[in-house]
Amino acid sequence: MGTKVLISGASIAGPALAYWLGQYGFEPTVVELAPVLRGGGQAVDFRGDAHLTVLQRMGLLDELRRIDTGGSPMDFVDRHGRRRLHLPADFAGGEVEVPRGELARLLHRHSLPSTEYVFGDTVTALEETPDGVRVEFRHGSPREFGLVVGADGLHSTVRRLAFGPEQRFVRHLGYYAATWQLPNYLGLPPGSVGLNVPGRLAAVGADHRDRTRAGAFFLFASPELPYDRHDQEQQKALLADAFAGLGWEVPRLLESLREAPELYFDSISRADVPAWSAGRIALVGDAACGATIGGMGTGTAMVAAYVLAGELARARGDHRTAFARYEDAVRGYAEGCQRGGDRTGPFLAPGTAAGLRLRDGLLGRRWVLNRMLELGRKVSSTIALPDYQTEFATR
Repeated sequence: MGTKVLISGASIAGPALAYWLGQYGFEPTVVELAPVLRGGGQAVDFRGDAHLTVLQRMGLLDELRRIDTGGSPMDFVDRHGRRRLHLPADFAGGEVEVPRGELARLLHRHSLPSTEYVFGDTVTALEETPDGVRVEFRHGSPREFGLVVGADGLHSTVRRLAFGPEQRFVRHLGYYAATWQLPNYLGLPPGSVGLNVPGRLAAVGADHRDRTRAGAFFLFASPELPYDRHDQEQQKALLADAFAGLGWEVPRLLESLREAPELYFDSISRADVPAWSAGRIALVGDAACGATIGGMGTGTAMVAAYVLAGELARARGDHRTAFARYEDAVRGYAEGCQRGGDRTGPFLAPGTAAGLRLRDGLLGRRWVLNRMLELGRKVSSTIALPDYQTEFATR
């Protein structure tokens, strides 16, 4: 088709969309603020027919199964290190669980033959023209594209430029989360263990590939905080304050934070955008319907990218028709998955001692876990996926 499409964001949704667009003859360019492809991050999982169907049609499912972590069991302990709750691997791991960085590398590799990648740059202005969108960049020269897609996450730059300020669309859900890498000084096996007190969780788990390394995951309840999203030293100070005075391994974990070269820190929030497109500009993944943690965001992003590219191919590049069909097909599904993120903070760190006891009592029963797993699979499968590849091949 030859339509040039700019995609902002090279995490998950962006490369997945670029892959499918390339399959249908579009010319995708992905721009990413980070200087290189980002690795690290928590493990991500896929569950249900829709997720696995998209992975199978991409030719990724077998590769991902070869690097499947097998799931991530988790123990919650009290201040003295005594276990208060155990969650088995299948509860958190879905049907396929892989390190987020490994998934990002696979998507980049699969999309690379038909995609231009531009790292270390970002979009600064968007202007629709009669035939496309004129895009200005922080470093590169202005360029014109037929379409622009924001796949740049909960704090999307494309959404801010084309749809309005972030505060119109993103709602804080009362918690903050952070992750960073450190040596596995505890000699931990696969999975993780975390101190749980009202409103706070401090966890650490072995790296799935390098058992000499570990990852910390901290979560705490808080009203919305004013902070600079690009100032990691400020974020480290916020974490130190939030977890001051706790025992167990928390002091050593906070000590490792001081030396951590890279920190992920963000609010647990959700994005609700009334319309996912405006003219020649559309949103996909967390930029359109995100939940920081627990909303099946990775699987939803892969499904949404598949449908968006397929509808553009089906409509022969007519963006008005394609964007409307894409949103009609995906919105209800994505919002159903997204609702899980509303419960993530209270689930991982209930705000009261009574809430902790109630959660532990319920989740200590296997039938409750099985019911929750069944509901998760159902929610993630409530979309019928057209076989766009077959349609496109028979034209």
